[in-house]
Amino acid sequence: MAVAGTELEWGDILVIIGYFVVVIAVGIASSCRNRGSVGGYFLAGRSMHWIPVGLSLFASNIGSGHFVGLAGSGASNGIGVAVFELNAIFILMMLGWLFVPVYVAAGVFTMPEYLKKRFGDSRIRVYLSVLALLLYVFTKISADLFSGALFILRTFKGFDLYLAIIILLIIAALFTITGGLTAVIWTDSIQVLIMVIGAFILMVMSFVRVGGYEEVVRRFFEAYPNTTLLNYNNASYPYWKCGIPPENSMNLVRAYDDGSLPWPGIFFGLTISSVWYWCSDQVIVQRALAAKNIANVKAGTILAGYLKFTPLFLIVFPGMMSRILFPDTVGCADPDICERECGSRSGCTNIAYPDLVIEVMPAGLRGLMLSVMMSALISSLTSIFNSTSTIFTIDIYKRIRTHANDVELMIVGRLCVLVLVGISIAWIPVVQNVSELFHYIQAITSFLAPPVCAVYVLAVFWKRTNEPGAFYGLMIGLVVGLTRFIWEYAYSVPACGESGDNRPDIIKKVHYLHFGIILFAIVFFCTIIISLLTPPIPEKCLHRLTFWGRFDTAEREDIDAEKDQKELEKRKHKVAFKNFAHVEEGQPIYKTALQWICGVEKMEAAIELTEEQQKALERKQNSIHESKNQKIVTSVNAVILMTLAVFLWGFYA
Repeated sequence: MAVAGTELEWGDILVIIGYFVVVIAVGIASSCRNRGSVGGYFLAGRSMHWIPVGLSLFASNIGSGHFVGLAGSGASNGIGVAVFELNAIFILMMLGWLFVPVYVAAGVFTMPEYLKKRFGDSRIRVYLSVLALLLYVFTKISADLFSGALFILRTFKGFDLYLAIIILLIIAALFTITGGLTAVIWTDSIQVLIMVIGAFILMVMSFVRVGGYEEVVRRFFEAYPNTTLLNYNNASYPYWKCGIPPENSMNLVRAYDDGSLPWPGIFFGLTISSVWYWCSDQVIVQRALAAKNIANVKAGTILAGYLKFTPLFLIVFPGMMSRILFPDTVGCADPDICERECGSRSGCTNIAYPDLVIEVMPAGLRGLMLSVMMSALISSLTSIFNSTSTIFTIDIYKRIRTHANDVELMIVGRLCVLVLVGISIAWIPVVQNVSELFHYIQAITSFLAPPVCAVYVLAVFWKRTNEPGAFYGLMIGLVVGLTRFIWEYAYSVPACGESGDNRPDIIKKVHYLHFGIILFAIVFFCTIIISLLTPPIPEKCLHRLTFWGRFDTAEREDIDAEKDQKELEKRKHKVAFKNFAHVEEGQPIYKTALQWICGVEKMEAAIELTEEQQKALERKQNSIHESKNQKIVTSVNAVILMTLAVFLWGFYA
């Protein structure tokens, strides 16, 4: 039986301290760069190399929720959950080759800002900004906090859970507030290395403990809890069928009616959700936009794609081995026993990874694995904090304060992070009471993401899409998705062996990934029909805003150019830029420190650029041209990457 907790030893403590010293040093050093402008804070000055971009893309995606959720799903039903990671490889290529070139050519900071340029009216931009903020706070942050808290709780006894979470939140917020995206990307790079090294060591030690790969495959199908073994021949006992690994545990492609991962949902429904996440979600796309040119964007997505092979071996297989080693706890089937072991009647597979660390790792290396979980948690939180502050500042606050200058926007961006930290801390008690969080988040994505995916796909690839079509398509999708969401969670799912499943067939038999396909189709065709029935957007307003027109050189006229010009003139008239942030001789130390935290100590009087100089600067920043050699190298590597992904998928099909 797995141990519920262990004492921290000096080796563990020294490793954890060493981790924080290294990461904080990297964060402080990198925060001194690109601090004096909105572009520097939010997009790292668009100067990042492909290696940190690729590492940051991977780190932003892999959080503590992956270690707990993927390993838990692996313990529950085998390698099937790895399809989420393998599918992402192909979508990352779409990000680098299809979507980011349009975003860069359009010259945008955020995804809602792109929609504002594409469609004109601000209602779509505001709706998606608010929706993104809600999703970030109540799903992404919640999932990572829950998973990180579970790991700490299972690993160390006598550890104050709330204090630990608050410390992690403060550190994550500190990186984001002081450094902006530059600090986030560089700390992400360090944390990816720590995650991969620590998880690799645990994987090797676990394979050795079980007896090798072949033994893992054989023994996983025999990893029954005692409640199943003792009552296997007693059909009258309600749990005799529970706790048995499914026969397709070693298959990635499963039957269309599989209750866990049906193949139509994986190939189509998951792709829809993945396009939303990887190609239009601010947290991910912002990393790609920080690259210094389009060649580095593509190379970064290729590196992230290669890294997406690792979760199957570093997380999913260890989850399966945890069930082999601890079948009575990780694989428990009796709801009463599960509740006693892990506090959940629906099963204890979520403790697979933490318990594996406790039992397999020696002192010192346990500290390394805690550092790995902290790395995953902090990298996810810093990414989310930075992206939400960007969305709030540029897409919401600038609409409220149209005359705000760069200094004010950077200060508001940091204050937004502080507010998010406060909300996250207040949300902790709710997070701790949520069960099956991994599937909950995937379901929420399938209920809310397909409409957004449909609108972005049409916006980028069909220039006839207009604002009424996109807006009303989103509204129809929101109503349908929320209806399914409310209906879904109005019922409780009975534990294995319990009777009384009174859910309607549309909930029980329509998998959430299949529902995502249906919802995408509804919004896709509604948007097309409404767009065709309403006036098109003038051609002069679409240059460099669609994939087919990304190389256009004609001057683009903004759809709301006249209104925007009036607001600009009003701002120039009412607010003359004042350099109130420069360091004054003899000013108090606290004022100097506050200016450094807000990143405005280097702000100097604005340099007046001529109109021609301004246009030349914009052309340089928004260029998507590549050399012939760059195109060949990135394209060949992309083909090799996708070929390997197809082979692995076919090998386990």
